[in-house]
Amino acid sequence: MCVERADAMESAAALIDAKINELGDWRGKTLAKVRAIIHKADPEIVEEWKWRGTPVFSHGGIVCTGETYKSVVKLTFAKGAGLEDPAGLFNSSLDGNVRRAIDIHEGEKVDEAALKELIRAAVALNLELKAKSRSKGTPRGKATARG
Repeated sequence: MCVERADAMESAAALIDAKINELGDWRGKTLAKVRAIIHKADPEIVEEWKWRGTPVFSHGGIVCTGETYKSVVKLTFAKGAGLEDPAGLFNSSLDGNVRRAIDIHEGEKVDEAALKELIRAAVALNLELKAKSRSKGTPRGKATARG
């Protein structure tokens, strides 16, 4: 991993830590809890900080964001519409063609096992789509003849 990327990851982690501390209420605790679950589900998750203050969790592409609002902590899955959700965690943004979200309200328990499975499925989908897009292009290291 290059130094710049490592610095960016450390910086994003520090910004997410600061956001959790700044919230100082149930939303910060909830964001910290789901963040820990995300990392347990996939230790290779990369934390990013995008769009003026949104924690983003990525592996092979965006897995989900961790947004905080006045009455909800929202996990928005970038490709959620393409995921199986047997536990029925998705409860928001259900009409979209691509994204799906989980709204967590104060006092609600998070189904840790189901969330881990959803995270793993999102990572698998990202990696599958990435592999497909690579296979459609020219293999690395091979030149193409131009007419």
